[in-house]
Amino acid sequence: MTTDLNALATFAEELADAARTVSLKYFRTAVDADAKADASPVTIADRETETLLRDMIEAQFPDHGIFGEEHGSVRTDAEFVWVLDPIDGTKTFITGRPMFGTLIGLLRDSRAVMGVMDMPAINERWVGIDGTTTLFNGQPVSTRPCQSINTSWLYATSPTMFTEDHFPAFDRLRDASRYGNWGAECMAYGLLANGWVDIVCEDTMGPYDYVALVPIVEGAGGVMTTWAGQPLNLDSDGTVLAVGDPTLHIKAMEILAG
Repeated sequence: MTTDLNALATFAEELADAARTVSLKYFRTAVDADAKADASPVTIADRETETLLRDMIEAQFPDHGIFGEEHGSVRTDAEFVWVLDPIDGTKTFITGRPMFGTLIGLLRDSRAVMGVMDMPAINERWVGIDGTTTLFNGQPVSTRPCQSINTSWLYATSPTMFTEDHFPAFDRLRDASRYGNWGAECMAYGLLANGWVDIVCEDTMGPYDYVALVPIVEGAGGVMTTWAGQPLNLDSDGTVLAVGDPTLHIKAMEILAG
């Protein structure tokens, strides 16, 4: 069994290539959406993509664990656990917007060590590997310096993602920032890694939403944790704070804490 992260990242890109073939086959077609237990939508594209990814992982690494959004988890106590979101932004996908992505993350001993974010419809891809510089379409990228909240650009997917208890804290951070924006889905984290955005602050996130993004943000020089500054793993509380400048991350946590 290989433990080389570069080799595992190469395999993850093979997974992303395969996922593209499925998601693009269904994109902007008349797909039906079913409601999951939490009322969020799911399509045949989500399920078929995750099934393909899981089959490929099982064939190549049968002793690795898998944690997927659509088909559950196996062997999550393994040294390596793949964390999959076949289509991040299903509502975006259903309505024909090209901002959906496939997230493929890898935990080693509960720590996020590798991640791929692939945007099939716009042919963009980020790859983050622990200890190396994040790549965007094969080129190194970095976050930008921004130490003042009042000059920062902030993103979140939607105001409805925040719990009633957490929204006031987010609202403080949004009010303190220069500009707050909605709706970039997972791509907001890529924009942060590329130095176009300074803060992404979100809530009610599952591991499949964030594990792949941690190495991408950190490999570009940013910091990505819970709102309380804890590492993100399978047992995190659902809050996510990604910041390009480490100094700004501390200030953002202070505002969220009140």
